[in-house]
Amino acid sequence: MKKIVFFALFACCILMFIPEIGAQCPMCKIAAESNMKNGGTSGRGLNAGIFYMLSLPYLLVAVIAFFWWRNRKRAEDDSTDIAENLHFSDN
Repeated sequence: MKKIVFFALFACCILMFIPEIGAQCPMCKIAAESNMKNGGTSGRGLNAGIFYMLSLPYLLVAVIAFFWWRNRKRAEDDSTDIAENLHFSDN
């Protein structure tokens, strides 16, 4: 679990400190650049929007995995407790 948290923090730090990451296809990038050169403002949030849409599936999978892991761990703890109680009641 520590490795996963470390990797996630490392990836977030890299994404935060890289000044320009191209998340656009070449056609979208050309359209956004030409829009910005002509005084338009629609190209400013394009990369942020793409990263936002890209992060949601990963976040959803991470949340589901966390709840699955937590419930599985509780079930294992409960089964261990039951097994220990049965063991002590036999003596």
